[in-house]
Amino acid sequence: MYLTEKEQRMLEGAEGYAVRKSMEILVALGDIYDAKSLIKVGSVQVAGVSYHNLGDAGLEFLNELAKDGKVRVLTTLNPAGMDLENWQQLGISPEFAEKQNLVIDAFKRMGILISCTCTPYLIGNLPLYGEHIAWSESSAVTFANSVIGAKTNREGGPSALAAAFVGKTPCYGLHLDENRVPEVHVQVNAELTKLSDWGALGYAIGKKAENKIPYITGVKAADLDELKSFCASVVTYGAKPLFYIKGITPGAEQQPQPKETVTIEQADIKNAYDNINDEVSDIELVCVGCPHCSINEIAKVAELLEGKKVADGTEFWVATSRTAKQLADKRGYTQIIEAAGAKFACDTCMAVAPLKGRFKSLATTSAKGCFYSRQNNMKTKMGSMEECVEAAVTGKWSS
Repeated sequence: MYLTEKEQRMLEGAEGYAVRKSMEILVALGDIYDAKSLIKVGSVQVAGVSYHNLGDAGLEFLNELAKDGKVRVLTTLNPAGMDLENWQQLGISPEFAEKQNLVIDAFKRMGILISCTCTPYLIGNLPLYGEHIAWSESSAVTFANSVIGAKTNREGGPSALAAAFVGKTPCYGLHLDENRVPEVHVQVNAELTKLSDWGALGYAIGKKAENKIPYITGVKAADLDELKSFCASVVTYGAKPLFYIKGITPGAEQQPQPKETVTIEQADIKNAYDNINDEVSDIELVCVGCPHCSINEIAKVAELLEGKKVADGTEFWVATSRTAKQLADKRGYTQIIEAAGAKFACDTCMAVAPLKGRFKSLATTSAKGCFYSRQNNMKTKMGSMEECVEAAVTGKWSS
């Protein structure tokens, strides 16, 4: 991979340990994927924030980098393993909280915005169409590539952090237009009537796309929250982190429609629900916000919960960014939600919090949330916001 004189000096350590280490990571990636050079990036989203995933070895690595490492571009953080302010309310141990705060402190010293959200595009890290970025977190990467039209590979935590310290990333993969061409045409003949149907659609397309870029037709309309849900699901269940929906996402009309075609029928949506949902009726945890709830979703929760109470023995978490929670405070949504006995889980989510052994069953709107909750030995149910609120109020899954 070609390096400029300045990049070569960075690699040799002229700008300190963190930059040298970062250049070693980026050069190794570039060599593996035959990148010709590094390219500038406009922003970075760093994953690997939860102490639950990092452990002491990860914390030690971050502290080493934080000694002289400073980010050069706008850099935001993925969710942590806990709500940074109200961790006790969510049942997090003081020992875990102490370690998680040390992780956050290391990122803070690097100059990273302590955003702790998987939806950076909703809190100020919003790239331009065609802009090169270096993001990790699969749903955010898919949203950036597909809905915004920016260009990023699915970075790991270390490679994203390396890009933040250098301000560049290797030019390969989805940074190149020739690798952004759709590979399979997906004709959707199914009706999508509720938010969770988009998770089911993502499951169905992910399984049929098999690590290809889908070009999707037959979808009549989609709002931001539906696309956010779809982005999380389609990449979790098998597709590449880029798709085109004709008439909805940018650049779709400029792309050729692939010859290989698969169809999604109503039976495929039902099959997705059958595979995502387990046989369980008593619900111990209801959690919405994977990816993090938008302010519109929080408003919907407040509307559905007003005047009701969460059942004894059931926890209801609304996972969201601290920024969205502050908007909810101002609009009065927080007061309604908390008066019902539900809790905000800011800065964290069900995929990265240490929940193993705490809950036996989960209800959510999120197909991705079900995927990760099963890894924590939970039985899962996916449905609409209305069905999830009903489960929280009754403690039962009724549909």
